[in-house]
Amino acid sequence: MVEIVAHTDGACSGNPGPGGWGVLLQALDGGRVVKERELKGGEAVTTNNRMELLAAIATLETLKTPSRITIVTDSAYVKNGITAWMHGWKKNGWKTAAKKPVKNADLWERLDAAQARHEVCWEWVKGHDGHPENERADELAREGMKPFKRASAKG
Repeated sequence: MVEIVAHTDGACSGNPGPGGWGVLLQALDGGRVVKERELKGGEAVTTNNRMELLAAIATLETLKTPSRITIVTDSAYVKNGITAWMHGWKKNGWKTAAKKPVKNADLWERLDAAQARHEVCWEWVKGHDGHPENERADELAREGMKPFKRASAKG
């Protein structure tokens, strides 16, 4: 059976500043990569957390049919937000336990809708720790940021 795994990452130059997101999407059969796709993008003025969220959103929105997928992220913010905090935020009308508006609620709502079509397993890995797929996702995020970084340097 083919297994789908996505390694996601976000990057930002300044926080806020120009940012990018990257995804290494792989189909595995018996642990062997049988298909691979890379995704990347960015924004001129954003935060690292927004880029981490957009990487996960892009992953799920790219899948054309409902799928079983493992998303591997080095963002504790994304992993904890989707697996531990979101239920309470939704119950509280997108407010935190302290009754403050949830930061990046627009993206959390989009991620919630995107994941509803799929069976998602979320995994966290330590970033910049020699994990080859995470390192590639980081490279893609930095590539996604480049056009916006150049534009901000000119402006």
